[in-house]
Amino acid sequence: MFKSEAASWFRIYEMFKFESFHMYGIISSALGISIILTQSIKKLKIKSFYGEKLTFNSKTKSFSRYMIGGIIFGLGWALVGVCPGPMFTLVGAGYISIFIVIIASLLGTFLYGLLKESLPH
Repeated sequence: MFKSEAASWFRIYEMFKFESFHMYGIISSALGISIILTQSIKKLKIKSFYGEKLTFNSKTKSFSRYMIGGIIFGLGWALVGVCPGPMFTLVGAGYISIFIVIIASLLGTFLYGLLKESLPH
């Protein structure tokens, strides 16, 4: 992630300003590979290492829940300049200040867990 510059604040900034295809290319290729692999697992009925059948549960369709969640996620990503995956990459690269972001994201996840039942889904 570090070598591809997916953890670079400047690349993320370019992406949100629609100035570069770099990050969209990384995200698009990951999405495409995921679709191909998921469909292959379903079609070929591939089993886990333990011989168990792999199943994919359908998600509840709801426009507002995904839009609101996506906007909150995107605003946090734009504000901090890093997606959850590369946060740990940046720690490994020596950017110690990213621990503040990791602690805040864990706190936000914990807060969501506490409030989940009272939030609209």
